[in-house]
Amino acid sequence: VQLQASGGGLAQAGGSVRLSCAASGGTFSLFGVGWFRQSPGKEREFLAGISGSGGTTHLEDSVKDRFTISRDNAKNTVYLQMDSLKPEDTAVYICAADQDFSSDYRGTLRMMAYGMDFWGNGTQVTVSS
Repeated sequence: VQLQASGGGLAQAGGSVRLSCAASGGTFSLFGVGWFRQSPGKEREFLAGISGSGGTTHLEDSVKDRFTISRDNAKNTVYLQMDSLKPEDTAVYICAADQDFSSDYRGTLRMMAYGMDFWGNGTQVTVSS
């Protein structure tokens, strides 16, 4: 499966951005999808994951009060809605997919932090204060 992230850009602190991750080349509903971000000098950070059906989601504690993950399998797209943005949210945001995380079992998605099979490109989000 190929993944293409989009929707990044410049935002004001306190504002919102919605990122999209469009997939092609596979049966999208068979893949769990995760969002990660990376800033210069920092390790890649896992943010959120969603099961293949969209029935189960997981958000890391660092973003769970501000970010929402969702998917539309009819459009082969996963979204990351980011609200109440902070300057420290500035990063390249990357989506990834893996069939091992297609299940709706809630305890699985947090394991996305340890590796995914397919990675998309990144989209830059810059938050100004």
